[in-house]
Amino acid sequence: MCYSAQVHAEFKAFKRQFPDVVMDLDAYVKTFWWERGMNPIAKAPRAMIRELMEIGPPELQASLRAADAEAIAQLEQEIFAQRKRVADAERKLQTKETKKARDDVRIGTNKVEAAKARLAMLKRTEAKPSDSRIFPGIYCPVMVVENGQRVVKPMRYQCRPAGLPARFDIEKPGTYNARRDSLEGFWRRQFGYTHGVMIADRFYENVEGPDRRNRVLEFVPRTGEPMLIACLWSHWKDPKGEAPDLLSFAAITDEPEPEVAAAGHDRTIINIKPDHLDAWLNPDPGNLAALFAIFDDKRHPYYEHREAA
Repeated sequence: MCYSAQVHAEFKAFKRQFPDVVMDLDAYVKTFWWERGMNPIAKAPRAMIRELMEIGPPELQASLRAADAEAIAQLEQEIFAQRKRVADAERKLQTKETKKARDDVRIGTNKVEAAKARLAMLKRTEAKPSDSRIFPGIYCPVMVVENGQRVVKPMRYQCRPAGLPARFDIEKPGTYNARRDSLEGFWRRQFGYTHGVMIADRFYENVEGPDRRNRVLEFVPRTGEPMLIACLWSHWKDPKGEAPDLLSFAAITDEPEPEVAAAGHDRTIINIKPDHLDAWLNPDPGNLAALFAIFDDKRHPYYEHREAA
């Protein structure tokens, strides 16, 4: 499973690598439009939001800045409330030891630190690598082909195939990855039809260590080349017309590269060769063998790893 990745979150990164690519502005506006009390802002890497504040339509820029202002105000209120919670609990502990007071100190302190980190991220102007990291449920740019044109669209990293109920997200939370051996089964309506590419510099996996403690390992291609990760995507529509449309995707995984297996993980994303990009993005559903051949001829950079900070 590709639990997390550091992706090319900004459109300009795609444009540098693929000069002919265009941005689906309508999809970006629909995904990231925010109104107080109406539309919660979609979760996305900070780099993605920051770029939209610079190059998006003026109305979207204003909407995103308003969302930031609202989030900052709520975080400041949260910090004030949790600090009071901690102070009240510490006063109680001076007179009587109770589990509730200890829990209030611990939980309140943790919530203050989390809110402070989120607040610093919203106010920060300089870029950091973590600004481009995604997790399941987070949106990121995915490149597809429409009418012969390469297009970048914002999609959620957890695929909800068209035709399935919205509760599928909860019932099947692991659909941010699509196993190669299930492409002709569960994913048959996407495989051969709706293909995309996510570009990433590194990926992360949960691995159990010798001490049975969970570790997060960061894998980076030794070549330093961006990874072209093969993906399937779907455009979900609410049959009742009550919920907004959803663009979502899954990264395809294969048997692990030897060095990934040696590190303790049993899957690896499929990093396709640039020579196969057009064939992957313009699939022929009548020739699935050609698509599997792309996987067989995938790139094999040595994935160096270390324990993530």
